[in-house]
Amino acid sequence: MLGFDADEDDRGSYGAATAAAVSAFQAKRGLWVDGIVGPDTWRALVSAGYRLGSRILYHRVPMMRGDDVADLQRRLNSLGFDAGNVDGIFGPDTLRGLLNFQSNRGLAEDGLLGTEVVDELNLMARATTKPGRELVRDHQWLDSLPSTIARQRIYIDPFCRDEEEASATWGPAIFLSTIIQAHGAQITLSRSVDTAPPERVRALRANRLGVDVVISLCLPLDGRPGVFYFASELSKSHAGEALADRIGGLLDVARSGRAIPILKNTRSPAVVVAVPDPDERVATGIAQGLISLFAEPKPDGRDPVT
Repeated sequence: MLGFDADEDDRGSYGAATAAAVSAFQAKRGLWVDGIVGPDTWRALVSAGYRLGSRILYHRVPMMRGDDVADLQRRLNSLGFDAGNVDGIFGPDTLRGLLNFQSNRGLAEDGLLGTEVVDELNLMARATTKPGRELVRDHQWLDSLPSTIARQRIYIDPFCRDEEEASATWGPAIFLSTIIQAHGAQITLSRSVDTAPPERVRALRANRLGVDVVISLCLPLDGRPGVFYFASELSKSHAGEALADRIGGLLDVARSGRAIPILKNTRSPAVVVAVPDPDERVATGIAQGLISLFAEPKPDGRDPVT
């Protein structure tokens, strides 16, 4: 159904062909590539089965998720009806965008995406190739950055998928926090030294706190270092990409888009720095990348603080 061939394996058998198909799906969807169908991969598989119009969409708890939601968000944003980030999650921002669209087009303002709304969106399909509101918001964030990180709320997130990673990321996260605090930023850690909340929970906490930037440290599952920002088939974070470029250049590691929960579910610009041996040198490079992004001269002529 999704175009990833696992036919070489017997039906009901999770063999090499199925693992390879899962790995290919994970790579395409910007997930960690391990060939294992864990919670995040399972959610992505379910989400990928929906197309706009295949079901009625509405706001509920728990919130609806899927590729159809992401397509709706992309279309609304490109038409000027702000639906928030294109994350495939039907939250309050998506509801407001849909209600505004229904009001503007003279449709019933019920917050339901059914056949009538889909038909109206299809009639306006040519306009949906325009840059979305999330792109405009990203550029506004970059253009309006102050010239220093002083008073910025920075969320430091040491990954903790197992005890080894929790231990390896904690020290560099504390060192990074110390550097950033010395420049006047307000620091919040996503966890304590003896807790290991899931990635999705840490992302939601960042949203509740209304932080300005999220920086995560983790060990790469495949052993290859990288700096990641949010990107999917329909959208990406240009602000996150700009920060990833700064940090990746200083650490001399590749930069690429991913759609893992800490990047997908956070509203503020976020990056994940994945290196096999995080240390003080890595923490220093991250801090320098963040500081230099803020210090860059702005379009309105503001100079960095010296």
